[in-house]
Amino acid sequence: MSHPRILLLSTAAGIPLLGPSGASAHLRGIARALQAVGDVTVAVPRLHDHRGAVDDALDLPVVTAPPRRWGVVPRRWRERGEVWDARRLVARAVAAHGVPDLVWERHGLFSDAGLRLAARHGVPRVVELNAPLTLERARFEDLRDAVLAEVLEKASLRGADRVVAVSDWLAGWAVAAAGCAPERVVHVPNGVEDRGPGDRSATRARLGLTGLVVGFLGTLKPWHGVERLPGILRALPDATALVVGDGPVPVPDHPRIVAVGRVAPPALPDHLAAMDVGLAPYATDTPPWFCPLKVLEYSAAGLPVVAGDAGDCHTLLAGSAGEVLGTDDPFAWADAIRRQAQAPRTPRLRTWHDVVAEALHDL
Repeated sequence: MSHPRILLLSTAAGIPLLGPSGASAHLRGIARALQAVGDVTVAVPRLHDHRGAVDDALDLPVVTAPPRRWGVVPRRWRERGEVWDARRLVARAVAAHGVPDLVWERHGLFSDAGLRLAARHGVPRVVELNAPLTLERARFEDLRDAVLAEVLEKASLRGADRVVAVSDWLAGWAVAAAGCAPERVVHVPNGVEDRGPGDRSATRARLGLTGLVVGFLGTLKPWHGVERLPGILRALPDATALVVGDGPVPVPDHPRIVAVGRVAPPALPDHLAAMDVGLAPYATDTPPWFCPLKVLEYSAAGLPVVAGDAGDCHTLLAGSAGEVLGTDDPFAWADAIRRQAQAPRTPRLRTWHDVVAEALHDL
């Protein structure tokens, strides 16, 4: 196919196309990269939710189908309703833009819509696997119909022409636990946008930052470790922490934490330039399947990184400035930060175009 029609499908209602989370940024990055391959249509439940929309619009057709409102009904019924919501979304996309030549689907829970579309029309389907969703929802949220979730998850992954696993752990899980054919599974780490350099001096002056600045970028979720910053700062009495992002976990109250909240994507380079070391302070009990975007953003900006031993951190930091720590001891983190603060700032950019090229190679 020289210039295929591509359907980029994401059925998760919690990942709106213009949302502020890393998952939404990931979706937009893949959309832009796929535009270099063919004509892209994006199908998502919604453009934004209660968190608002970021100023990061896409110049391509988008089809939406908001989830139905169920009112007060058992959670199990709402989970089964997700299956029909996903099918309705795909039906709208096909009605509006025709049958695609290729489906790129972000793996979603309680959905067989992409699988049914590809099987019905005989088109290739790539499934991007970012998490073992049945396990993830059972651990962090509320999962009632685990049997249905697992059946649909395995069917969706086994039926894909290619499963693109964002971490090495996920690639192994897709084969060993989900039952995918090994030759159909590839490990392709995430990427980021090519944002260019930021203005370090002006940003530090505007924010009143001096001396050693450790940075935290991303959504503040329970397993992302922002609550560990005060302990690290106690072990680094001359350092300040710059927190860029928001989320369900509050920023800790500490006199040397400067929290700027969510910033627009064009402003990210300036804030990254103001940092000396980027932190990914995952605790030792963090789930193992992540491929952290924050680590990729730090490396693209030339920041040395200190990260917890979670997910693909070892892979992402191999051959670059950074350390991966298998301890929660704040003094060990402080020592690593001081070592990395002396490292040169050498940008190491991995883009979404790299991701798409690797994922579609020889397909």
